[in-house]
Amino acid sequence: MVKGLFVPADEAEPVRELELEKLDDYLQAVGGWIEAVDVPALGITMYVNENGLSEKLPFNGRATYLWWFHVPAVRAHAGPVGNAVLVGLPDEEGDSTDVPATTHELLTSSERYVVLMKIDGSWFRHRNVNRDYWEAILWAMIKLTREPEIEDVNVVTESEADNYPDRPIPPIGTF
Repeated sequence: MVKGLFVPADEAEPVRELELEKLDDYLQAVGGWIEAVDVPALGITMYVNENGLSEKLPFNGRATYLWWFHVPAVRAHAGPVGNAVLVGLPDEEGDSTDVPATTHELLTSSERYVVLMKIDGSWFRHRNVNRDYWEAILWAMIKLTREPEIEDVNVVTESEADNYPDRPIPPIGTF
């Protein structure tokens, strides 16, 4: 039995734990044939519906921004549609493993997060505090893709953000 996380396309639905025992469990969760997308930085594999685009399944913002944030090479590519399932990276035999405890905590906690933006080689704290990690990575990707002055983004807990010097944010775009 593999312990994973179910990430529904409908953002009104919460991310929840899911136990997966056999292939049918994965197929049922995503509503069709599965396609694996690795996110090595989090130690996970994301399973999505392989035919999601052709079936016109709804955009999955949480899965897409998670993938784009942690795999920069795929940013601005088509993102996952439909429901997604997150499990740990495969073991030596190629079998799925449980979502790592640190990733599980990151994606399910109600801790508040702050977006950091790198501008002219210096990091600035965005003034908004996000209600969870999902919201923070969404805003991080929006800022990065819409503000050409931003060189990079990062997401840290609200308490970690307090360690950054209190510097004014340059007047770029709209905050």
